[in-house]
Amino acid sequence: QVQLVESGGGLVQAGGSLSLSCVVSGTVRINRMGWYRQAPGKQRELVAVISLGITNYADSVKGRFTISRNNVKNTMYLQMNSLKPEDTGVYYCNLQSYYGADYWGQGTQVTVSS
Repeated sequence: QVQLVESGGGLVQAGGSLSLSCVVSGTVRINRMGWYRQAPGKQRELVAVISLGITNYADSVKGRFTISRNNVKNTMYLQMNSLKPEDTGVYYCNLQSYYGADYWGQGTQVTVSS
């Protein structure tokens, strides 16, 4: 059974930094991993994805966020710098398997105060 567990969220002032982690357990052939977020009253949106070392970011976070993976530790990271109040939301880890299955973590809250 594949499980994703996020950690690292919290409260930070605007301009600050946070680092999120997503640990993957279970056996799965990974096609792509990514981070999504959902702000109150809004739809879940893509923040960043990584596949075979290639990364892509939402325009709103380019230059501020960095996604990475450590395959030895089965962990994905999101380093978030220069945080803005509009970055506030629940951040979710996502894994898409080689066979098309989608897995989600439980989410971690990020709150950026102005």
